Amino acid sequence: MIIRFADKNELATWNHAILANPDGGNVFQSLEYSNLKKRGNWRPVFLIADNIAFSVLEKNIIGFGKVWYIMKGPGVSTPKELQMILKPLQIFAKKHGVFTVKIEPEILKTETSLEAMSKLDLVKTNPIQPNISTVALDISPSLEAIMTNMPQKGRYAIKRAERDGVTVKRMSATDENCRIMFDLLQETAADSQFGIRASSYYMSYWQTFAKEKLGQLFFAYVEGAVVAGAYAFIYGKKSTYKDGASIRKRTAYGASHLLQWHIITWAKEHGSLWHDLCGSPPADRIKDPTHPHYGIGLFKTQFNKEVTEYVGAYDIPIVGWKYKIWHHFLEKLIRKVYYKIKHESYY
Repeated sequence: MIIRFADKNELATWNHAILANPDGGNVFQSLEYSNLKKRGNWRPVFLIADNIAFSVLEKNIIGFGKVWYIMKGPGVSTPKELQMILKPLQIFAKKHGVFTVKIEPEILKTETSLEAMSKLDLVKTNPIQPNISTVALDISPSLEAIMTNMPQKGRYAIKRAERDGVTVKRMSATDENCRIMFDLLQETAADSQFGIRASSYYMSYWQTFAKEKLGQLFFAYVEGAVVAGAYAFIYGKKSTYKDGASIRKRTAYGASHLLQWHIITWAKEHGSLWHDLCGSPPADRIKDPTHPHYGIGLFKTQFNKEVTEYVGAYDIPIVGWKYKIWHHFLEKLIRKVYYKIKHESYY
């Protein structure tokens, strides 16, 4: 297998190449998302490995060399496919001054896949993206069938919200609407104690993906007032519920459920067959009230009780001694200092 940089003609149709990957493509591997990461001083690098395309984010660590981060990639679906890429990628990365590569392949977690991954030249590490474990729905059936197959609590919440007069609208990603969404997100983050990025970051990607017809903003209303908001992606045959937020004072039961139902409806209209609610506690802790994301899992499992899990994130050491320092000390320090200065995630 030969790994090389993508040429200009391939970059012109990059999303088509990503969608043709064995994993069916991932929006976090899209050209738009890679370019968005320039805001965090990441440099997008676009690689081809035979028939697999993958986007890489690159940063230079002074005195060490380059870090590569393959967000939700490379686009393989089995450990065997990853194994075929691994050695050529190590050689190619070293040739171009890289000392470590972080990957997050969407390989389903099973005993067999975990055993196969353990035999590869990889180091298990903490995931960056939230959907290493997630709740996802097969939305290839009719809307009626999806509703029927939904857990009773989810169906009830949607119907209750409709009876109580909650309405949901698809909104243009104007500056004003993005500000409303960010204010909701900021309020939710403060209440739930999770970090968010600057408003300019969200506005940039909400508007970029909307312009490319890959993203949609939604608001839920009660008596004319916005009570919840959401942003979703469509990418090939997959859709992703990326951001969700609501006012802290609950004015109508089920508003967020109805909002999610409208996202599913929109996703189906645009060709999605698989809808990812993007993050939940792992299956063995989905009912554990001490898990920090227990409430998130409680909401999302009202659409599907099953949790989908992937094998997770791994580092590929390229230069041994440099990677050891990075893994045991430097990465943690850089992420801590970066967050202290920027108030947002390094990755």
